[in-house]
Amino acid sequence: MAGTAEPVAGDAGSAAGCADPVLERFLDELWAVDGLARLTLDAYRRDLEALCLWLRGQGSDLVNASRSELLAFLGSRMQAGSRPRSVARWLSSQRRFYRFLVASGLRRDDPTARIDAPALGRPLPGSLSEGQVEALLGAPDTGSPVGLRDRSMLELLYATGLRVSELVGLEQSRVNPRQGVIRVTGKGSRERLVPLGEEAADWLGRYLHGARPELLRERPPTEALFVSRRGSGITRQAFWYRIKEYAAVAGITGPLSPHTLRHAFATHLLDHGADLRVVQMLLGHSSLSTTQIYTHVARARLQALHARHHPRG
Repeated sequence: MAGTAEPVAGDAGSAAGCADPVLERFLDELWAVDGLARLTLDAYRRDLEALCLWLRGQGSDLVNASRSELLAFLGSRMQAGSRPRSVARWLSSQRRFYRFLVASGLRRDDPTARIDAPALGRPLPGSLSEGQVEALLGAPDTGSPVGLRDRSMLELLYATGLRVSELVGLEQSRVNPRQGVIRVTGKGSRERLVPLGEEAADWLGRYLHGARPELLRERPPTEALFVSRRGSGITRQAFWYRIKEYAAVAGITGPLSPHTLRHAFATHLLDHGADLRVVQMLLGHSSLSTTQIYTHVARARLQALHARHHPRG
């Protein structure tokens, strides 16, 4: 039976630390009713024992875990560097377990019912500290038109949380400097208004009145807000190449993605007390659960800082 199967090598400690009879009943049913193979049962055991131990550290348990606790667990796995495919597998194990609890009358609700699986194939972009962001923003040479353009683009990314594709697709008519907002068309052709912030608005003004006319000198007019030396709109690939160059100048050696500043925007807002639904609106997420993963990234960072610096951490 599944309940008497030996733990996988390397998991003896976790098995000893999470002897949950309900988990054993669940594994027995998978073995007896569904006829799952030993390796599949072992995978369910590892996933659910890891969750069990984590929940015990939070003062909870498998049977009574809440949706927010399950989200926090998945967020901690992503913060630790797990790939979306691994997180999706953990969520799949949890779904099957909690559906078993509901069918068995051990729970009235399924806490996984409103948790979205992460998009596969695209890991959550790594974040930057506030100091790293400042170094990255200061990397372009603003004495040149291209450097001033790039500084304006980086400031706008960090101030608004735009996707890089949204940034390079901006048109001049979408920017309202007097009101300090931009109108963005995001995924699903959904529009949203995003505030610029004073610093980004200042750099954007410098670009519009200095670098952009210089880059467009003797070129046909274009609606593209950010333009290349050729007078056409800068491409996503070209700007991503520039970001990597500036990261090297700033001494940033960790993982970087086109959405790194978007991720930093969301995490730093929540670090400083922003409301989750406001961040959802600014990012253009259709589902709050998509945004909610950032709260657990931010919380994990605060816990790590507390453990590192507090005398009783």
